[in-house]
Amino acid sequence: MEERNRNHQASVFWQEVELMVGKKIKNIVFDMGKVLLDYDPLGVARHFMADPQETELLRKNVFESEEWLLLDRGAISEEEAVERMKGRMPDEHMRDMAEQCMAHWHQYNISPKPGMEEVVRDLKKKGYRTYICSNISLRFREFRNEVPGIGLMDGVLISAEEHCLKPEREIYERLFEKFGIRPEESFFIDDLEENIRGAEACGMDGYCYADGNVERLREQLGI
Repeated sequence: MEERNRNHQASVFWQEVELMVGKKIKNIVFDMGKVLLDYDPLGVARHFMADPQETELLRKNVFESEEWLLLDRGAISEEEAVERMKGRMPDEHMRDMAEQCMAHWHQYNISPKPGMEEVVRDLKKKGYRTYICSNISLRFREFRNEVPGIGLMDGVLISAEEHCLKPEREIYERLFEKFGIRPEESFFIDDLEENIRGAEACGMDGYCYADGNVERLREQLGI
């Protein structure tokens, strides 16, 4: 039974590789958070709060807030977002921590995922064009150089500059139009299944990189 499962997995893998080759994939499109970069909101909150309940409150009211999504959409200023977040906090200390968290989150939350720069380099060696399509606020400009392989990218599209978010159809169409790429010649890597489905609805195949297994990703890409 175990041998049969291994054979089946190998068969599926080669079918997927053949699918990529058969479609003449030329472009590999990466998400950033949890794909090229580590992203751990709870870890950030723990830098500012020791109490577990306060830590969770901070995490939820910053990173899972409506304001966070509006920042990613480029529809609100950081100053307004911070004031709204602070308004939900129960006391002055928590309000101050929310402000500090928003000011410095990228310093504690952004680090290259091991092995991903090598993935980008190996794709470039094989002749692929590489791109980024990410839901991210304008804060990206402050940590751009931390992104693995950023200097090798043929294009970078961030949601805050386009005023739309994955998995909305508009952001994928902006990607294709802005960089002159065909969806059927492109392959998308994201950690969220709904974003992969959004890409597929626009004609671009994809791979959900939720497990963060770089060796499995390499197998998927045939590198």
